[in-house]
Amino acid sequence: MPDLYNIAVVGATGAVGGVMLKLLEERRFPVASIRPLASARSAGQSVPFAGEEIEVLELTHDSFADIDIALFSAGGARSKEFAPAAVEAGAVVIDNSSAFRMEPNVPLVVPEVNPGDIKWHEGIIANPNCSTIQMVVALKPIYDAVGIDRIIVTTFQSVSGTGKSAMEELFSQSEAVLESGEIECNVYPHQIAFNVLPQIEHFHDDGYTNEEVKMINETRKIFGDPQLRVTATCARVPVFTGHSESVNIRTTRPVSVEEVRRLMLSATGVTLVDDPDNLIYPMPIAAAGCDDVMVGRIRADESGENSLNLWVVSDNLRKGAATNAVQIAELLVGTGVLE
Repeated sequence: MPDLYNIAVVGATGAVGGVMLKLLEERRFPVASIRPLASARSAGQSVPFAGEEIEVLELTHDSFADIDIALFSAGGARSKEFAPAAVEAGAVVIDNSSAFRMEPNVPLVVPEVNPGDIKWHEGIIANPNCSTIQMVVALKPIYDAVGIDRIIVTTFQSVSGTGKSAMEELFSQSEAVLESGEIECNVYPHQIAFNVLPQIEHFHDDGYTNEEVKMINETRKIFGDPQLRVTATCARVPVFTGHSESVNIRTTRPVSVEEVRRLMLSATGVTLVDDPDNLIYPMPIAAAGCDDVMVGRIRADESGENSLNLWVVSDNLRKGAATNAVQIAELLVGTGVLE
């Protein structure tokens, strides 16, 4: 009989936390007990798990006794405050926020890309940004086969990346537009319904947003390639679930479109969706509920040597967040690193 583990889910009532609970059950993770944790405001609610309704407990510094793995998805401030307490109590933290991603002693892990990095964790393993995860999963086979020396990415990110309140705002604004009602903007600085916002998070002095800086720095860390040239433009679009990305790369050595398609077909965690003659390509509505990263529109970039374009789509709540975190937990128990 396999070992069973005590699991805490911090942010259990949030969009990603709920998917984490669902995936632990769906993927048959060896759970001995589950401890849903959230703020005092959400404590006392219940969440479904394995056919039962489990009471949500208030997150405190004493919440982690006997916990083996703590999955955090409650924002960077709570991660910074409570993750050290979880580690002190003996748990391994898998954190979905940006709080620890660029710390040199914290592995930033995508299991299909750099699984070996979990071996040097010191109690905390960081889950990368959702848009970074799907891009590096798609690019890893190309990076290994012929090398990549430049990446230009433009993202089209759904509102669920911001959370439940953003999804509610898109819904209510859409209703208001269609019914000629009053538009209220509480989550985003401008109307998101029937609009595109070329801003995700705050702006830096150089004109890049925080989301764009995350993609640049995280991609280099995951690939272990600090010299990799990466630039990003990140936009929020009126889609509920699923991030889309237009990715342009320059490879170190020549590679054909046909070879890239073959690489995608054999890549773990990737589904090739690339039949333009029949109008088949990745779309958010097709990716919703799936764990694989979908790749299509693969074509040569005629404007540059050794350059290619790809269209990459993924469910940001699953592979972009919850699935990747649960896969890290599976790596921990499967490789014995947790012991």
